[in-house]
Amino acid sequence: MDNAGSAALAVVLVVLIIFVIIVLVRSVRIVPQARAGVVERLGKYQRTLNPGLTILIPFVDRLLPLLDLREQVVSFPPQPVITEDNLVVSIDTVVYFQVTDARAATYEIANYIQAVEQLTTTTLRNVVGGLNLEEALTSRDQINGQLRGVLDEATGRWGIRVSRVELKAIDPPHSIQDSMEKQMRAERDRRAAILTAEGTKQSAILTAEGQRQAAILKAEGDAKAAILRADGESQAIQKVFDAIHKGNPDQKLLAYQYLQTLPKLAEGTSNKLWIIPSEVGEALKGIGSALGGTNPDPAAADGLFDQTAAKTPES
Repeated sequence: MDNAGSAALAVVLVVLIIFVIIVLVRSVRIVPQARAGVVERLGKYQRTLNPGLTILIPFVDRLLPLLDLREQVVSFPPQPVITEDNLVVSIDTVVYFQVTDARAATYEIANYIQAVEQLTTTTLRNVVGGLNLEEALTSRDQINGQLRGVLDEATGRWGIRVSRVELKAIDPPHSIQDSMEKQMRAERDRRAAILTAEGTKQSAILTAEGQRQAAILKAEGDAKAAILRADGESQAIQKVFDAIHKGNPDQKLLAYQYLQTLPKLAEGTSNKLWIIPSEVGEALKGIGSALGGTNPDPAAADGLFDQTAAKTPES
């Protein structure tokens, strides 16, 4: 009897210990940071648990699965969308959202991720359906803004805030892609030809401008050189003239200088014929008078003319 009573008491103690452990486990809950939990009491919403330690009433309160309050990123599979010009394009979307109300996310929608996906698909088809292919490819920011506005308004009552909606890719049909590549290649070739022609034109203009400037500078240089030469010759003549008049030469000196200049007229291979002016006779008369003291013989002067002329080369 004692052994049986001891065994029964041990069993009761074990059962009691297990019951206490179960009660403690169901009563004490720890909610991690950036998580939220919904507590139901007898099947009815009672409160929302914030991060930290909390105590529940065992077998009366029930804690639903914790919700993640961090911003989440969901990438949806490509969706076929028909544009305004009846072309089917495949669009990949990425949605950034965050649970802001755990109670609404639990009781207002059964599966908020699936709901966001379906709402994104239908909204995307409505937005892109009013655009042609070119507008759809170049209006990503506009499409993103419209999607975000519609999703944020619709998911607000679900306790979800949609922060961003991005289009990862817009893939037109392969035939359209080939046509677009050919069009872009032709456009690039046209731009390259235009740039080449513009470069050639600018090069020709610069070359002509350089040649014009060089010709102008050369002409200005030649003109200045001619002016300087003329000024130099003018100054030289003026100095000689001043020196002659300052020395007050007589007729004899002038006649002598005149005769010394005559042989220089015959120098040069191109001189075939030169004419002696009539004043040479008067100059020779002056020289003869100066050297001999008497009037020179006109015949002798004529002989001197003949000798000087004989020294002149004919060819």
